[in-house]
This record gives sequence, C-alpha cells and structure tokens, in this order.
Amino acid sequence: MAKLTTRATDYSQWYNEIVQEAWLAESSVVRWCMVIKPYGFAIRENIKDILDKMFKNTGHVNAYFPILIPKSFFSKEAAHVEWFAKECAIVTHYRLKNDPNGKGVIVDPEAKLEEELIIRPTSETIIWNSYKNWIHSYRDLPLLINQRANVMRWEMRTRMFLRTSEFLRQEWHTAHASAEEADAEAKKMLDVYNDFATHFMAIDPVLGVKPEHEKFAGAVETYTFEPIMQDGKALQAGTSHYLGQNFAKAFDVKFTNTKNELEFVYATSRGVSTRLIWWLIMAHSDDQGLIVPPALAPIHVVIVPIFKTPEEYKLIQNYIQPLIDRFETTRLDFKSKYFHDTIPLRWKIDADTNKSPGRKFNEYELKGVPIRITVGARDIASGMVEIFKRELGEKSSVKIEDVDLHIDQYIYKAQNNLLKKNKEFRETHTFTVSTYDEFKEKIEQGFVMAHRDGTTETADKIKTETSATVRCIPFDAVEEAGVCIFSGKPSIRRVLFAKSY
Repeated sequence: MAKLTTRATDYSQWYNEIVQEAWLAESSVVRWCMVIKPYGFAIRENIKDILDKMFKNTGHVNAYFPILIPKSFFSKEAAHVEWFAKECAIVTHYRLKNDPNGKGVIVDPEAKLEEELIIRPTSETIIWNSYKNWIHSYRDLPLLINQRANVMRWEMRTRMFLRTSEFLRQEWHTAHASAEEADAEAKKMLDVYNDFATHFMAIDPVLGVKPEHEKFAGAVETYTFEPIMQDGKALQAGTSHYLGQNFAKAFDVKFTNTKNELEFVYATSRGVSTRLIWWLIMAHSDDQGLIVPPALAPIHVVIVPIFKTPEEYKLIQNYIQPLIDRFETTRLDFKSKYFHDTIPLRWKIDADTNKSPGRKFNEYELKGVPIRITVGARDIASGMVEIFKRELGEKSSVKIEDVDLHIDQYIYKAQNNLLKKNKEFRETHTFTVSTYDEFKEKIEQGFVMAHRDGTTETADKIKTETSATVRCIPFDAVEEAGVCIFSGKPSIRRVLFAKSY
C-alpha cells in the first residue's frame, strides 16, 4: 500500500486516498454514483443498527414507501418542487425494444407512461399521500414512521459519501395533533441525532435552527447539527424539520380532533445519510489513515499471528484460544440517553500467508482498527502478546492474561479521547468577531460567531465575497444588542458562520 498524501499537503486528496485504500468505496461505472465496499458498508450497518434501536426506543416504527413518485405530487407543494426541481431524475417509459437497425436496444415509443414518475429525491409527497388514508381521528395520532431507503438527486459535482446522485438514507416522517407536539418532536429527534453524534461518532456538533433562507423546502422551522471538520469547515450532517400543516394541506390530510372538529394534521420530517461516513473520516482520521470510533468500528481487535510453519501456527492457536473464548462472550457498553443495549466485541484473526506481517500492520492501521494484537513464538515463551493501540499510536507488551483488561480500558478511552479532541478543536476554532475585517480573517480558520441583520440579501453578499454561509442560530446563543458586520444594521444576537462542504 502506498503512503497516503498528508492532510497538510492536499486535504482533498488525502480524503480520496483513505476512501480508496481503506476499501470504503469506489466510483461506479454509472457516473455520479458509488459502490460501497464491504468495509465501508460495515460502518454504515453499525450506524444503521444503533440508530434503529434509538428510533424504536422513542416509539418510532419502520415502514417502506415506493421509490417512484407521480410527478403531479410535486406540484402540490410549491416550495418543495422548487427546491428539488433541478435534481430530479424522471422515468418516462417502461419498456425497451431491439433497435430495428441492429444498434442494440432503444426506448419503445409505444411504452410512454401516462404520467411521468420521479425517482425519489425525498419522500414527503409519497408518504403524505398514504397518510391521507391512515389518519382519520386524533386517536390515530401521533403517527411515528421511519424508513430506510435509497434516494436519487442528480448531483453534478460529486464526492464519495458526501454528495453522490444515489445515496442511502434514513428518514422520519411523523404526523401530530398539534403544532406544539410536532415542534417538540422535531426538537426531540434532533436531540437523538446529537446523542448519536456524541456517544457513538465521538463528535461534538453545534445545535441550532436554520435561518429563514436556509430552511428545508416546505418547513416552518429546520433544526440542524453542525460539526466542524479538521480543516475548519462545517458540514450539515443532519436536519430535523417542523413542517407545520403545509404537506397536510397539500394532500388534504385531516383528522377529527377532541372537539369533534375537522383539522389538518401537523408534520415533521428529518434524515441522515451515508454522508455520516464522510463526516466520520474527516473529523477523526490522520495521516496514517482512517480512525474509527470504537462504537462504530467494523473490527475492534485484529490478531496477527507471526509464524513460518503450520506447526507454529497451531501453537499460537492453542496459546490464544482462552483469549478467543473470552472474546466470544464480551459485550461493550456504549449506553446513552436513547440507546440502552450493548454491542458484541468484533474481532478477527488474520493468518493469511499471502501477505507479510508488515503489510497487515499497514492495512489495519489504515482501516482504523482500534486494537492490533501480534503474537509469535517469542511471545508464547514469555507469556506475552504485543498490543498496538491505533488512536494513541502506542505499542506495548502485555501479559496474555491481562489482554482483556487492556482492551476494555482502551476501547472506552479511545472513544472518549476522540470526542474530547473534537470538542477541543471546535472550541479553539470558534471565533467571536465584531467587524467584517475580523470576520474575513477568522472565517479561513474555522467557525465564526458574528452579528448579522437577518436579511437574505446580506447573507448572499457575504457568501459571494467569502464563501461563508450562516450555518445556524445556535440554541445557546444569547440575545445581545449589536450591529451586522456587513450592513451595520441592528442585530439582536450572533449567529454561526462557516465555510462548508
């Protein structure tokens, strides 16, 4: 394996090389799409499994809705169609036929659809069409539905995991009997995302509400969590939307309330996608490769036996068998506010004789496996094994009977260290400024808290001149009189600006 480009040399190239060399994903023959490789998909499965348990612990259930959506559905919610119009892929025909001129296959002109179908860019419209048949009374509410699905948005400038035309996502769509209940749901589920981010991804994001011009199409409010990357840029990792009655009105979804009056229901939606893997790479990894928080690691421990003959390997197998027996029953406790389970210790033995020990060491360091155990004849003679701890970059000899304790202590230490480093990086790369000159200097280094006048015009001008956008109005932002850094107009609080991906 070639040595990675360093972050300082070329941050973008460093990321691309990690994705390739750690066997996370590759470009598809279908332009703008990606193939997720087994190791990358294993990370995705761990994310999915934990989030699924969190969803169910908050009363949500899973369902699935069609990938094809009648085009007419999008015209029912004006803001929605305007938001997604340029990204929609459209199915116009349902059959091919052989080219009569012998040039392969062509679209059969007689198989044109009566109504064209949109390949799902998001699911609000198709879901609310179903909800109309499911909801009749306040007794049917709240309706708390989650679905996991693939999504198509015709992206022209793509990057693996961050932005591809097809991607995998989880999306909630809920219906409620009151505005207060729906808004509380949107905020609560943002808290679920934050719980997952801190306890499992080991990332400390900023939580807040999007300004008017950055809200999701059709939303009354959009709540967001914004992490910082190692280059000081932000990422919209996930959002939670309070939709009011907009979609209910568009699809005529009404219910009989407790006063026996007919009323439109109140809605929320939210989602996270395979973009979380991009976030994980960019937040934690180093010049040696991927660093995976242990809570999400596909492999926690890899054992690399050093041997020359089958007889030597048999001795090593016998030596480590008691350790393997204990691994089989070991559970890791990453409990959080919304996750009340444990996960099994994931381990493997790499006895592949086609690869040298050095190549294996490089591979597992690049893949971010938290712990590597090396054992050979000399270790057996001394009753020891060698342990390499990826996040610390430390190597030490340990008595084999003490390995379990070392693993248990290090797994949680590594998880906490990654969270601590991310939080400290965000804090030291968040700046408070009062002038536009200060703003232009600090925005190159990270997050910036600054006053703004609240207009879209000012936000657009700042973006044009600096490439920075208003990421959110943080929930913990205090009201304080000030003036906009750009226009000089009055402002009542600072907001979070950053450059972003």
